[in-house]
Formats: sequence, structure tokens, C-alpha cells
Amino acid sequence: MATGYSQPHYLTDVETLQQTLGETDLRLFDTAVFLTPKSTGGYRIDSGYQNYQSEHIPGAGFIDLISDWSDTSSTLNFTLPSQTALAEAIGESGINQEHRVVLYSNGHLMWATRAWWLLHAAGHRNVSVLNGNLRAWKHAGLPMASGTHQYPKTTFSAHPVNHAFANTADVEEAIAGNVCTVNALTPELYRGDGDFYYHRRGHIPGSLNLYYDQMLDNDYFLPPSALAASLETHGLLSAKQVIAYCGGGIAATVDGFACKLMGQHKVAVYDGSMSEWVQEHDRPLTLGALP
Repeated sequence: MATGYSQPHYLTDVETLQQTLGETDLRLFDTAVFLTPKSTGGYRIDSGYQNYQSEHIPGAGFIDLISDWSDTSSTLNFTLPSQTALAEAIGESGINQEHRVVLYSNGHLMWATRAWWLLHAAGHRNVSVLNGNLRAWKHAGLPMASGTHQYPKTTFSAHPVNHAFANTADVEEAIAGNVCTVNALTPELYRGDGDFYYHRRGHIPGSLNLYYDQMLDNDYFLPPSALAASLETHGLLSAKQVIAYCGGGIAATVDGFACKLMGQHKVAVYDGSMSEWVQEHDRPLTLGALP
């Protein structure tokens, strides 16, 4: 368990995972998805399942965030499913409330934090992210497995957490109110001056910019003092409420997870994020480096 954080149990280190790998209450999952920017805007989305089949931590299953844990009827990718559908997907993956869940990704760590956020929103209280990700496991010279592994299906009883996710109305209220909104995208995307953008350039008015990769160092979350300093430089730890957003509700979970790791519990992720916000042209956007 990581030490020095307000909520250290949200992280698992490689040594702890190795020592508990064979325990029957453990549910370990790869969560990877790969995004490739398209010249026309948006991303090409590829499942990490093939990579998982090639190599994964022994005993790990795979969570399909593209379809199984998303509402595929939505026009937006990775949309939060209904409470019932999410609970069913969690149970189908072999997870119930008695299990200890550890999440990692053979891609970027943000997929693990997205899966963590979904489980947290559904009310699971024993979920952690592998600090250092798959990279740390391989760097330690620990064994890898190939093929697939599936846990027995079970029933998950959801106890949804209020305000884990925000919608567009919440963000519109935040603009006019006293809620801290934070954009987790790159500074270029935030300013609106890069080659890639979400159909309309800029950021939601009043939002600050804290690029999600600044929370990490080679897939490890920054040490507690450095992470707290980075968050509080933007006022996130002292804010009464925080809404994090990005392009589609994935990278924002890194900022949100970092806030929770350091004790800021009143933080929500705007699920639709920029992909939803830009659809209506009367929703304002701000260009440049200032909120």
C-alpha cells in the first residue's frame, strides 16, 4: 500500500500485488484501450484485448471499457451506463462487493482510473489502481502470462455514489456558481491552438488547466507532497467542489483520482466532457491560456 497519501488504499504497489496474487478474493484486471488521433477530429478507438492476450499479469482478466462497461446506444464513446447496466457488467466480470479489485492497463494508466471511477460510482469500496502500471510489474522482472482468464460470473449489488459524475447541466451551473472546473487535456487543447481539437476549439469558460500526465511520472502517481502541491496550485484541494473534464470522460479520471487520493472527496467527472459540450453551438468556449 502506498503511504503518505490521504487515501493510500486507492493504490496498490507491485510488491503487495505479487504477495497477494493467488488470494481467492482478488480480482485483477487489465483495462487498456488505445486511442489514435484522426486528422478529421476525434480518435480511432482500439481495444487492448489483443495486447492482453499476448501478455498480462498472471491471473488477470480483461475489462472491456469500449462496450461492456459503456452505454453503446449513446452517440458518445464511453458513456456511463445506467446503474442497472453497470451493475450487471461488473457482476459479469466476476466482481462482487466482497472482492478486492486491482486495476491496471497495458496502455495508459487513465483506463485503470476510468474503471476505478466506474466501480467507485457503483459503490464498490475495495478498489485500487496498480501504481506504476504494467510497466512496474515488468520492470521488476516478474512473470507474465498469455491467453485469457475469466473470473466466474457473480452478482454485484450497486450502492451508487451521488455526484460521482456530472452532466452538462451541472457544468452550466458551475460556470455561474462557485464550483472549480478543471480541464485535464494538454495545454494546446485547452488553449485551442493545436492541430487537434474536439470540433470546436477552446475550453469551458472559467475552467483551469491541469494536464493529466502532470499527475504521473512513468505511470506512478507523483509522491504525496508533489501531488498535493500540483493540485493545490490550482486550488483543487481547498475547493468546495471540483468538476474534472477532458475530451470524453477518461483522462479526467486521472485528475479526479488524484484529488481523491489526496483527500478531496467532492469531485465529479463530467462524463460527456468536450465531446458533448461542443455539440451545441450556443454553449460558450474560451480560447487562450486564461480561464
